[in-house]
Amino acid sequence: VQLQASGGGLVQAGDSLRLACVGSGDTLSRYTVSWFRQAPGKERELVGGTKWSDGNPSYVDSVKGRFTISRDNLKNTVYLEMNSLRLEDTAVYFCAANRAYWVGMLASQYGYWGQGTQVTVSS
Repeated sequence: VQLQASGGGLVQAGDSLRLACVGSGDTLSRYTVSWFRQAPGKERELVGGTKWSDGNPSYVDSVKGRFTISRDNLKNTVYLEMNSLRLEDTAVYFCAANRAYWVGMLASQYGYWGQGTQVTVSS
């Protein structure tokens, strides 16, 4: 599967953004799809993901209650809705996919990656 991430931009703290990860070459509903982010000088970290087995999303604590991951199987797309954005959410955001039954926390667990999309939150 090939992944294409989009939707990043420059926003102010407290604003919202929706990122999209569009799949091609295969059906994303067959994959666990996760979102990662990487800030300058930091390692790539998991934001959250949605399992192919039941579609239920899970999130890291720092984004719980603010970010929502959803699927649109008709559009072969996974979204990351980000609300109440903070300065510390500034990063390049990536979508990734694998066939695991769970949402892996490590980037090395994912074999398919989209290109990053920059999210910059200003004060």
